[in-house]
Amino acid sequence: MNPASILASISFSDIFKSSFLENFNSVSYFDMAVALLLSFGVGVFIFMIYRKTFKGVMYSSTFGVTLIALTMISTFVILAVTSNVVLSLGMVGALSIVRFRTAIKEPLDIAFLFWSIAAGIVLAAGMIPLAVIGSGVIGLMLVVFVNKKAHTDPYIVVISCADAESEKRAGEYLAAHADRCVVKSKSVKAGRVELNMEIRLKSGDTAFINELSALNGVNSAVLVSYNGEYMG
Repeated sequence: MNPASILASISFSDIFKSSFLENFNSVSYFDMAVALLLSFGVGVFIFMIYRKTFKGVMYSSTFGVTLIALTMISTFVILAVTSNVVLSLGMVGALSIVRFRTAIKEPLDIAFLFWSIAAGIVLAAGMIPLAVIGSGVIGLMLVVFVNKKAHTDPYIVVISCADAESEKRAGEYLAAHADRCVVKSKSVKAGRVELNMEIRLKSGDTAFINELSALNGVNSAVLVSYNGEYMG
């Protein structure tokens, strides 16, 4: 068979026929639309829970938008992976070289990141009830436990005293007005003793700090809130 007859036997569709075109319609448009819409809804729900339970120092609205984007991105990536085995292997290799350099400032943010990714994966796998009900249960749990107020709030008291006697009086006064009083640090210089003490108040009244600063030998007394990570 000569080359001319071979070319004549090849149709136009045979030239452009490839595995790429064959897999083009492997996921229906309806399935894609439903999965992405559901992932957007679940992502917005996760964002609302994040905003309601945020207890950090500075709220970042971009992180909330990232949670929505992660849910949708995870969904369409898993849709592509489940439709093609070869693509799934390539996707694993591509993701293995990705390095994230952004530091996570709040420990709870890690839970929200994994929640967004997991919700997107579950939705793309077709387990819609699990994604919706599971997200609802997780959101309820976070709202209940994160917003649950502790019985006593921790505070740090910074006291500057003139001598050991005034230090003793200040310690006795704090012990009488707090449920718990623990010395965190002590700095001694000529003519001054500085104490950093963690206390748990019996009530929300902080007027005692005025009386503490008025004690004989107490130069100053500062009360700041404390959560174990930062003071402010």
